[in-house]
Amino acid sequence: MAQPEDSAQSKLEQFLGEYLDTPSVNQPIQKPLPQRKPVKHLLIGSTKAVTSTIHYLQVIGYASVGEWSPLVPTGNPDEVMSILIRQILMQ
Repeated sequence: MAQPEDSAQSKLEQFLGEYLDTPSVNQPIQKPLPQRKPVKHLLIGSTKAVTSTIHYLQVIGYASVGEWSPLVPTGNPDEVMSILIRQILMQ
């Protein structure tokens, strides 16, 4: 009785192991993906100023409100800070 073809394929995969993902001579080599680096935006000011700026940046489409950290007191009277960390493409 003949074995199904997928069984022969799995035996081939077991035999080749790690070499299955190696590109063949006819496959084009992919360029490496651009690298991403973090950039941190820090807002420091009154609660109203920081909140207004965060909302403005959402209105212009830069970052949604939920991407910013919660407001954190700085230790100075009536001053808070919030941070946004973005990953930017480096060429």
